[in-house]
Amino acid sequence: MTDPVISVDVMGGDHGPEIIVDGIDTALAQRAGARFLLFGDEQIVRPALARKPRVESASTLVHCEMSVAMDAKPSVALRQGRKVSSMWQAIEAVKSGAAQACISAGNTGALMAMSKVVLRTLPGIERPAIVAVWPTVRGRSVVLDVGATIGGPASQYAQFAVMGAAYVRTIFGNPDPTIGLLNIGVEDVKGTDSVREAAELLSRSELNFTGFIEGDGIGRGDADVIVTDGFTGNIALKTAEGTARQIAEYLRQAISGSFFSRLGYVFARPAFQSLRQRMDPNAANGGMFLGLNGIVVKSHGGADASGFASAVNLAVDVANADISQTIAADIEKMQVLLDDAWAQTLD
Repeated sequence: MTDPVISVDVMGGDHGPEIIVDGIDTALAQRAGARFLLFGDEQIVRPALARKPRVESASTLVHCEMSVAMDAKPSVALRQGRKVSSMWQAIEAVKSGAAQACISAGNTGALMAMSKVVLRTLPGIERPAIVAVWPTVRGRSVVLDVGATIGGPASQYAQFAVMGAAYVRTIFGNPDPTIGLLNIGVEDVKGTDSVREAAELLSRSELNFTGFIEGDGIGRGDADVIVTDGFTGNIALKTAEGTARQIAEYLRQAISGSFFSRLGYVFARPAFQSLRQRMDPNAANGGMFLGLNGIVVKSHGGADASGFASAVNLAVDVANADISQTIAADIEKMQVLLDDAWAQTLD
């Protein structure tokens, strides 16, 4: 299968275009056929490309005079950056068909706002969700939403479940993924009204819904798809990333504590390296905006080159899988049930 064209907002992120270009170069080592449309300030991006001839030969640079600030309010970014910013033009390339997926490490709120305006949502989707791959003791799961929404009706949680299941089937090859609804307990009486109503709705669907799941069950891999709202999901994600770094620091301090600790590390070094790789947030960097009529991948703003390369690989995989059409078909199958739930929220 031919790798798709990926549009990249080169000006987004905490570290500037150099890290993004380095990340693309890392990805090209595995994705030699990939091609890129880079959107950014030519005077800033050209020197970075000159250092990486492989990226330069695989890319077309489109000059953009404006970029979206990381701390800009989405409404301001949408108003000022409409049609002229590197972020907007990278998304527009997906709509026009010039690219099959877009990546940005920039302002999450602005990226979501612009993506919704440019690409629109798929039929039957109230609000898009950001899906994140989550390493677990059993392998990997996905969590959504991790940053695009705050709360929502039961029908929205059901849509997230449909989208998450489609993602796991398409990307991981799991034909019947289990779905858990994140809650403060597993009892039926726990949680907000919307969460309890969503559980009832999902239990009547054809999805493989296994019930409520608590926060500690995410890392255990108790479900293949964990559904929550963006407020809770983002807190869970950032907490997990911080805990991974905390444990890594504890290990570093313990290893360097004495001569015998350092000697033990020499013999156990392969095990520690394996642990570091499994705990590295950059290895799972990249969250797709599910529910849009096109593919947009959000990279962590602070990702390093290897992390951005992970986002590139994800964008290529989901573009090749044509996941948006899969989601649209699955939502249509469930539309009657979702319409009933939406009508109940209006009563």
